Amino acid sequence: MSNPTQLRYSKEHEWLSAAEDGVSTVGITEHAANALGDVVFVQLPAVGDGVTAGETCGELESTKSVSDLYSPVGGEITEVNEDVVNDPSLVNSAPFEGGWLFKVRVTDEPADLLTAAEYDAFIKG
Repeated sequence: MSNPTQLRYSKEHEWLSAAEDGVSTVGITEHAANALGDVVFVQLPAVGDGVTAGETCGELESTKSVSDLYSPVGGEITEVNEDVVNDPSLVNSAPFEGGWLFKVRVTDEPADLLTAAEYDAFIKG
């Protein structure tokens, strides 16, 4: 699977959808999901929590390791994907669809988010 071109990407391997009414969806990339291995536990921020771009906001635990989850933007959490909390394997099987992690009302979007082509070059470099 290639990285969807309509998304933007962080160097911490999160993806971000374009904002609809100021709210963007966040998940981790297929590259990150594959590197993690089978995800068995997901800890997400709570609705109403504030997140800061580049700061940790949760955790992903796999059969290989525990990894921090970073927010690619700053803002307020408006929704979390309870399906992923209940079935963490969605992160591996559908990282760009059903495996999304949370939605955030964006108040701060850093300029260093990458396009799909830039992210592809980053992970190959």
